[in-house]
Amino acid sequence: MNINSSFDLKQITEATQVAVEVVNAIREDISSIIIGQSNMINKMLIGIISDGHILLEGVPGLAKTLAVKSLASTIDAKYKRIQFTPDLLPADIIGTEIFNMKTSEFVPKQGPIFANIVLADEINRAPAKVQSALLEAMEEHQVTIGDSTYKLDKLFLVLATQNPIEQEGTYPLPEAQIDRFMFKIIVGYPTKEEEKQIIKEITAQKYKEIKKQATVETIEKLRLLSSQIYIEDRLIDYIVNIVDATRNPSNYKLNKNYIDYGVSPRAGIYLTKAAKTYAMMEGRGFVIPDDIRAVAYEVLRHRISMSYEAQAENITSDMMIDNILSNIQVP
Repeated sequence: MNINSSFDLKQITEATQVAVEVVNAIREDISSIIIGQSNMINKMLIGIISDGHILLEGVPGLAKTLAVKSLASTIDAKYKRIQFTPDLLPADIIGTEIFNMKTSEFVPKQGPIFANIVLADEINRAPAKVQSALLEAMEEHQVTIGDSTYKLDKLFLVLATQNPIEQEGTYPLPEAQIDRFMFKIIVGYPTKEEEKQIIKEITAQKYKEIKKQATVETIEKLRLLSSQIYIEDRLIDYIVNIVDATRNPSNYKLNKNYIDYGVSPRAGIYLTKAAKTYAMMEGRGFVIPDDIRAVAYEVLRHRISMSYEAQAENITSDMMIDNILSNIQVP
């Protein structure tokens, strides 16, 4: 995949055709294991190509963990799974220093965070001090053990899962950590036809093997290509208006009493990056408004803080995003 540093729409568009083949191969392999859930699979692919961490939320049994494992299996990269529990310690994630009796020195023992793809399973089951151990890693791609700082791999992605209905023994994620997730993907129930297929295949013990479809270098090339997808200034203005509407809703004829505070600057950055990747996966070298709208819910829903009034009236963040997208003129 040859990608020039200078912008050339024709060359970029041609390169996207190669990218689409790679993405389709990964998607097909995951879809052979995960029946249905096409939105989850597509958004996970956008996340890894856009260098964005992902939070998967859904009730038990919807194959969230299996989806992450399947994605990791299609890429020739280091994969680690961390089961979050109430008794987990920060050192269990980032590592610690161990005393070497022979040298009489403390030496670092790296934790499972030192991988390319890290599954933080049931992340809200661990207390805040453990969840905060991920903050430095997710934002700066580095961790501090003792007095020393260690860089993580260039390809480093946290995919976390959580159950929205079980509250006992869980700890809500701090706002600072939630904001570090590019996407919050809501995983829903399968359709009747998908459920029938799931039952038939699982009960018949039809297990399929996933092949390596990409390397770390391939993902890095896809990331470079995604960054070169063209986006017009008017579409950046559109993104800025969407972001601003969450902070100043009354300026866009929206009910200001429904939002306590709007999204952070990360929202605009991630909307742009995700829209570029979405365009690339559609085989285009340029962004259109539909690309932005296609990723808006996953980028914004966990960043909008809904007021008590909104909760009392059963107004969700997704409903607020509906109103925002309806009220802002599409370029």
